[in-house]
Amino acid sequence: MIDGALLLDKALGLSSNAALQKARKLFGAAKAGHAGTLDPLASGLLLVLFGEATKFAGPLLDADKQYLAALKLGERTATGDAEGEVLETRPVHVTQEALAAVLERFRGEIEQVPPMHSALKHKGTPLYRLARRGQEVARAARRVRISSLERVSFDGASLVLRVVCSKGTYIRVLAEDIGQALGCGAHLSGLRRTAAGRFGLEDAVTLESLERMPVDERKQRLLSLPALLEGLPRAELGAAEEARLRQGQALKISGLDAGLCAVVRPDGAVIGLGAADGEGGLKPLRLTQAAEKHLKSAAHIKRE
Repeated sequence: MIDGALLLDKALGLSSNAALQKARKLFGAAKAGHAGTLDPLASGLLLVLFGEATKFAGPLLDADKQYLAALKLGERTATGDAEGEVLETRPVHVTQEALAAVLERFRGEIEQVPPMHSALKHKGTPLYRLARRGQEVARAARRVRISSLERVSFDGASLVLRVVCSKGTYIRVLAEDIGQALGCGAHLSGLRRTAAGRFGLEDAVTLESLERMPVDERKQRLLSLPALLEGLPRAELGAAEEARLRQGQALKISGLDAGLCAVVRPDGAVIGLGAADGEGGLKPLRLTQAAEKHLKSAAHIKRE
């Protein structure tokens, strides 16, 4: 049984699911998932989860993401990226001062209208399927947060931005909206995810590198469950407290701030994730099956 996480540098042209399946096969994992989809036209950090680690995908998805986004100014496309048909071409006369002023408008909390070319559903049908049929439906704006938006390079027609944003942010939409605010239109011509939460691309590995590695070296690239949850507040439980938590009971644990926390045994083994209310209460969220087996074994030994 493989339990752990892989920091994968996904290549261009590969879907997140295809990358996931290739990685799963390389590790011989029975169960696998990922935290945060990357389109085939995007490259970079994809967090692949194996075994028990898949239970922690939700909280990992909630983490902020960092991207390098390339924008082609003066061209608006049907999909908002380089894959779509060019709908409009306009001259570009953007000064450094105008660019700085526009970028400032997109920092902080902003509203985005999800694109038609997305996996969001309307009455059970993905929007991208409707878009392929030439249909367009009304979409409610969503509030997202742009924590950082910095110019990396700008040559008058091409713009590269470093973006740190909350979950649910569409970088394609951000590119289009910036282009509209500049008065020339724009589309996303390239995208690379460089970080997700505390995990960075500098620690990631490509599928090609993994394929060349001996099996033992390959396994060393996996983050263990404790390493995956490192950085979260910790609640350490004894066997009796763990049993109560597994029965769905809230525990009284002093000193925990409100929010998500890692629940562990005294030896550091991961029990799962819990939610602290800031008033001493701790409720279970996602618990590992491996720990459950351990409890049953311990109970059996005690009866003997």
